[in-house]
Amino acid sequence: MTSPATHSETVSYLDHRGRFGLPEEDLTPFCQATMPAVDVDTGSVLLAQRHRVALSPDGHGGTLAALSRHGCFDDMRRRGLRHLFYLQVDNPLIDVCSPEFIGYHVARGSEMSTQVVAKQAASDKVGNVVQVDGRLHVIEYIHWDEVIEHRADAADPKKFWAGSIGVHVLDRAFLERMAGRDDVLPFHLSDRKTVDYVGPSGELVEPEKENAIKFERFIFDLMPFADNAIVVEVDARREFGPLKNAPGAEQDTPESVKRQMVAVHREWLRQAGAEVADEVPVEISPLFALDDAELAEKISDETRISEPEYFY
Repeated sequence: MTSPATHSETVSYLDHRGRFGLPEEDLTPFCQATMPAVDVDTGSVLLAQRHRVALSPDGHGGTLAALSRHGCFDDMRRRGLRHLFYLQVDNPLIDVCSPEFIGYHVARGSEMSTQVVAKQAASDKVGNVVQVDGRLHVIEYIHWDEVIEHRADAADPKKFWAGSIGVHVLDRAFLERMAGRDDVLPFHLSDRKTVDYVGPSGELVEPEKENAIKFERFIFDLMPFADNAIVVEVDARREFGPLKNAPGAEQDTPESVKRQMVAVHREWLRQAGAEVADEVPVEISPLFALDDAELAEKISDETRISEPEYFY
C-alpha cells in the first residue's frame, strides 16, 4: 500500500527493478486514501495551495478500505488466498511471512494475530496490547499518557509489557467481513505535525514547529472484533529496528537501525561458522539470504571476514 505522495515513485522503482523477479500478477501496489490536516489552534482546514486542501494519508487503518476499493479482495478470492501477512515498511528486520508466526495463527484458528516485543519503559513508542473483557485491544502510545493518569500501574512496563510492532497475520474472510462495517475503525488524532500551508494573503507559510493535527485510522483497532486473537512475542534485538526519525535524533534513526541490522547479520554469519571481526560492518541482501538457515547453505564455514562486506 502506498500513499498519493509515494505511489508513482514506488511503482516506477518496482518496474525499474523488474519487481525483484515477481510476476506482475503477484505484485499489486494500491493507494490509500487521505484526510485533511487541520490547524492546531483553530481547527481550520489547512490549504496546501489556494485551490487545494492540505491532505495526509489516512493511516495504516486505511488498508481495509483501500483493499476493498481497489478490488484486492476479489483477486485474493480468485487465487485462493486465505491469510495475509501485514507489516510496516519502516522496520527492515521483520521476518517476512515468518513460518513460526503464521503457524501459531493457523493452529489457534485466529482471525488476527499480532507480534509484540517486551516494553522497556512506559514511554516506548509502540502500541500497548491490553485485554478488556476477554478481548484484545491496542492502545497507541500517543494515548498512553491518558491511561497513566487513571492507572498508576500503567507506567510499569512489567505490568503492561506487550508492545505491538505493527506486524500481523489476518484472515481474508475476517477483513472482508469488517470492510462492510462503518463502526470498526474510528479516526484518531495523530501526533502533531509540521505542515506547510497557504496563509490568509496567499503566501506559503513554512512553520518552524508543529502546527497541524492529522487524522489516522489504525489497523489494530480490528483486534477486539477478531475471534481467537493472539499475540506472539519476538526478540526486539533481532526483529524490531524501526526507522522513525531523521539522522541525529536520540533513537530509531538510520544510524541506529543500520547498527542493529549489521549486528544481526554478523550473528547470522557466526552461526553459519564464519569468523567475523568485531565491529566490521557486514550486510546480507534478502536476495542472497532471508535468514540464518539460508545463509548457512550459501557460505563456507571457513569464511573469514576482516573488512566490510556486502553479500548480494
